[in-house]
Amino acid sequence: MTETKKQLRQIAPSFVALGPSGVSIRDRLKGLTIEDEKVLRLVGAHLGSLASRDLKARCVDGLEHSTESWASRKRELTPLSSSRWAGALTKATHDQWALARRGQAAHLQSLEAGVRTIAHRLSLPIREKGSKRAPGGYRSKSEWFQKTRRLARLEDRLTEVRADREAGVVRVVRGGRKLLNTRHNLVAAQLTEPQWRERWETSRWFLSADGESGKRYGNETIRITPDGEVSIKLPAPLAELANAKHGRYTLAARVSFPHRGQEWADRVEANRAVAYRIHYNVQRQRWYVDASWTHPVTRTIPMETALADGVIGVDTNADHLAAWRLDTHGNPVGQPRRFSYDLSGTADHRDAQVRHALTRLLNWAKTCGVAAIAVEDLDFAAEKTREKHGRKRRFRQLISGMPTGKLRARLISMADHTGIAIIAVDPAYTSMWGAQHWQKPLTSTTRKTSRHDAASIAIGRRAQGHPIRRRTTPPRAHQSDVHGHRTAQADRRALGREETRRPVTDRGQEPHARTGRQQGTRATSAPKTVRDARSDRQCVQDSLLLTD
Repeated sequence: MTETKKQLRQIAPSFVALGPSGVSIRDRLKGLTIEDEKVLRLVGAHLGSLASRDLKARCVDGLEHSTESWASRKRELTPLSSSRWAGALTKATHDQWALARRGQAAHLQSLEAGVRTIAHRLSLPIREKGSKRAPGGYRSKSEWFQKTRRLARLEDRLTEVRADREAGVVRVVRGGRKLLNTRHNLVAAQLTEPQWRERWETSRWFLSADGESGKRYGNETIRITPDGEVSIKLPAPLAELANAKHGRYTLAARVSFPHRGQEWADRVEANRAVAYRIHYNVQRQRWYVDASWTHPVTRTIPMETALADGVIGVDTNADHLAAWRLDTHGNPVGQPRRFSYDLSGTADHRDAQVRHALTRLLNWAKTCGVAAIAVEDLDFAAEKTREKHGRKRRFRQLISGMPTGKLRARLISMADHTGIAIIAVDPAYTSMWGAQHWQKPLTSTTRKTSRHDAASIAIGRRAQGHPIRRRTTPPRAHQSDVHGHRTAQADRRALGREETRRPVTDRGQEPHARTGRQQGTRATSAPKTVRDARSDRQCVQDSLLLTD
């Protein structure tokens, strides 16, 4: 019985990724006085309480929200802060509610996928083998029974989430649900209650204001002059703390924004909108200010222009980036490169590791002279559920720990600043086909090609539009002569017609083409046959002399 050939899914076309639509930079507020810190804490706590109140009102509105209710909330907040602070509060509330709705939709899809998978596996006989596209049955009756109970729990949870979705109810925690749950596990988190309380209150502060073009230095609420002076418009209940005109408080600290500082200064001097956010890091005991602004999305260059000088294919892995440079014909050039990073530790450490690896990758791309980097358009949102992979906990942890979204966003932003285009390719079969067609041919006694290196070649060739396999098989008639073997070849008795050319140092022992004698021997050396003949003649002469 012939087996049916497996159907491969359609490969999506490659495309040049769009550039970033905004910029965010950060600087530390150094030299703050005790009075400055006191004012910042009071303003942050007061505006944070207003933000919590407004978020509660927005959640109560649910799907009945309208522009009239938005304006009504803003009017209620204006006497307690200011018109601009009220606008910033209501906008932040709306964005947070929308983010919660998107998270709720993703959670709903995850529950539906889990219910479908468990129901499918329960319908199969026990120990039924699965395939790559669909899992098989469960291993034992005990596991089958436990999964029936889990299916019931997931269905109840799914019903609850669907009801909340239809009613417009979201679950939002200002300060973060993770930090809220830490309150019940202080020993495991190695925190005391005062330390947790400080983090909790700090995370719920509100000290951010959107910019406004046409206003002085691009922001009337939190203003930073080109020379680095920071001033804040105080809310109405805290107006007595002002140390400047018009109810403003000027900080003693100065900021300079080392990264993209000139771009920020040009924007501020032109009175273009810049949003600011002041926040406090409890672990480091430091104050920071973030400046951000939007700009039109950078228009992508044509694919032909990006690939004019070759491309660098990059395979993303859990602990490193495997990269290989390809020429315009899709052939690997030079040696593969590996840019490692460590994703253990804190979030700041992981982010720094990713940025450092991408910086080294971009610097190498600039030295190679290429104008494009090809990466996989990865998305593991539907691939890391426990129902899909079952007992493969380490595999689920592996794909969950890969920073695909953050790495892609970081790479696009950093590459746009350096003038390098990012080409996104379909990740289907790149590792499998790369290992099949490129790993073994590129492995030698001095270089061991890994599966990830071969995958980087497959990614680069797919971005260039070349097939991943090394060459296309010619027609059967062209693999050998159609009418038999060729006759216009060297005779089988010709010397050296098929052997390899020996090094130059060994050519002195080769026979001469015409005389057949060896070259490079000393002049005093004679053939052995000549010496034997001379010896024979000498013996004969001696015998004749004795007879005389």
